[in-house]
Amino acid sequence: MILAELFPYANVVYNILMVLYFLTVLAVIVVVLSENRNPVKSMAWMLVLVLLPIVGLVIYLVFGRSLKGMKLISRSHLRELRRMNDFPEAINQEADLSDSSRQLISLVNKLTEPHLFTGNDITVFTTGEEKFEALLHDIEQAQESIHVQYFIIENDTSGKRLIELLERKAREGVQVKVLYDYVGSFYFSPKVLKRMRAAGIEVHPFMKLTITQFLFRLNWRNHRKIVVIDGEVGYVGGMNIADRYIIGEKRQLPWRDTHLRILGESVNAMQYSFAIDWDFTTRQLLTTPIKHHDTDPASSNYLVQMVNSGPAIRWHNISFVFLKAITLAKHSIYIQTPYFLPSDSLLKAMQSAALAGVDVRLMIPRTPDSAMLRLATGSYLKECMLSGIKVYFYETAMLHAKVVIVDDEFVTTGSTNFDFRSFEHNFEFNALVYNKEFNSKMKAIFEDDMQQSTRLSLGKWKQRPLIQKALESIVRLISPIL
Repeated sequence: MILAELFPYANVVYNILMVLYFLTVLAVIVVVLSENRNPVKSMAWMLVLVLLPIVGLVIYLVFGRSLKGMKLISRSHLRELRRMNDFPEAINQEADLSDSSRQLISLVNKLTEPHLFTGNDITVFTTGEEKFEALLHDIEQAQESIHVQYFIIENDTSGKRLIELLERKAREGVQVKVLYDYVGSFYFSPKVLKRMRAAGIEVHPFMKLTITQFLFRLNWRNHRKIVVIDGEVGYVGGMNIADRYIIGEKRQLPWRDTHLRILGESVNAMQYSFAIDWDFTTRQLLTTPIKHHDTDPASSNYLVQMVNSGPAIRWHNISFVFLKAITLAKHSIYIQTPYFLPSDSLLKAMQSAALAGVDVRLMIPRTPDSAMLRLATGSYLKECMLSGIKVYFYETAMLHAKVVIVDDEFVTTGSTNFDFRSFEHNFEFNALVYNKEFNSKMKAIFEDDMQQSTRLSLGKWKQRPLIQKALESIVRLISPIL
């Protein structure tokens, strides 16, 4: 009564706002239906919108929207980049490749820019110290350009060493460009950024969160880890720039991860990916000339493809590659991942392979860096073991490696975790290598890691506390947005 006296039109305003709100919710439901998503997901979002007034709309704006069809780069800039990159388009018919590898190569050629690179030399790093020192050495030798892209650049000893070297190279006249994810590197000091720019470094955050864009950008993160030096040396893998990979943290051993140093034509695809992200962030076309490399006969059998994936791309590229590789497997599938939250199709592919007699091994950390992700992962392990999948807990340290090894020829590693977020919401980048020698090397690394692991038994896993089982089931419900 008093409110009505003070605000005579309060009821009218309230009714108008309620009508506008329900019209907004109705419009969002129409959008959800029109996107023809998985029916279960569509129904879940509609229930959230109806049953959680206001809160449900906010949750949808953060986690539910699709970026399919969003252009990261203008058509004119994309045409120019394609003109600068004359990637090889066909499979080398003389190459000694299995039918399975040829199918995977054809798939990637359809999903991304067609390419299959020969003449690549690859060094594998499994410790942060080796990778970081090699990276600093290559940056030290740079003469023309250094392009750096990381999800996380910490303001610790490792981050400071890298930034100080980049500043010095920029002052020497080398073109230095840095992309970092705004959320992943949230604590990047403004003072450090100012100093980097003063030294001549072009540094930008990917999808910076502003007051007006916060809800619309929070869920989309650039998880890629790419470095290209002089267009000749490339780094790709799972390691960010942080001390935890080198000296560990909280009295724990350094994180166990996998990273590649690549020389050869495939570095051009890494430069191409960086150029698209750079254009999206800055609206500037990166015109650094593409280098062409003399094929080294000693490494000409290292056939490599690069595949990027992201929420703005029509297909879930890397998820498609994983699914195809697993379904093609005849003998063995080895998977290392810090977080195991598979899509229904990938889980069924792994289970059907194991039930058909394929040796399927899954290695995850005993104690990941996220309690919620540990619970969500745990909800899938019984289903895996019932089908014959061998599950290993890596005990020594936090396992952060992202590797899939299939049969005797195919290996992929990069930034992609085996989870919903990487497959659907993150911008990711992986290298695909088709080579028996490299496959054997990566299998040996996996088997060495098995010596630091404990195989999980189904009987023991069933005996875990009831409260843990309940929490796993609850957290699994929200696993697609974790």
